[in-house]
Amino acid sequence: MGIFSGNSEKRLVGRLRSGDTSALRDLYAQYADYLSGICSRYVPERDEMKDVFQDSFMKIIENLDRFEYRGAGSLRAWMTRIVSNESLKYLRQRKKDSWVSLEWDLPDEQEVEDPPLDDIPPEVLHSMIGKLPTAYRTVFNLYVLEGKSHLEIAQLLGIKPDTSASNLHRAKNKLSAMIKEYLNSRKEPR
Repeated sequence: MGIFSGNSEKRLVGRLRSGDTSALRDLYAQYADYLSGICSRYVPERDEMKDVFQDSFMKIIENLDRFEYRGAGSLRAWMTRIVSNESLKYLRQRKKDSWVSLEWDLPDEQEVEDPPLDDIPPEVLHSMIGKLPTAYRTVFNLYVLEGKSHLEIAQLLGIKPDTSASNLHRAKNKLSAMIKEYLNSRKEPR
């Protein structure tokens, strides 16, 4: 299924607002895979991700009257923002409820060189990102995939901008090590 065009996206929103139950099925069928992928960037544990995704989807449905159509892709962008925010809310709550530190600020690590990504399937890279510690994965996703600045990330997560930059650096180093290990394992004779 392709992305809705501007007109069909606008019609879908109209159908949803009018209470058309088949529109809910269409919305879910069109966007569930994409939105659950966004959610899994932050919450890689499958059961928790499903819960956060379900909460996010309910929030989307409950707040459709607040959505303002601004052209093709605006619905997807609006829903992405809700899923990202709900995922971050879950992580903050988990941090608050947990005795385990999320390692927001650790001593510096030495810089490593960026490995080549051409030979790595997207699902393998996604899995590697999911294995990063929560703090590193969260900052990596916000900075690299969502294009947020360290100041924006700091405000979202309640940390210092320097801590965000440090966690991004550590995330890249850990990811680089996993990629090199993966590439080396593919070169070894079997």
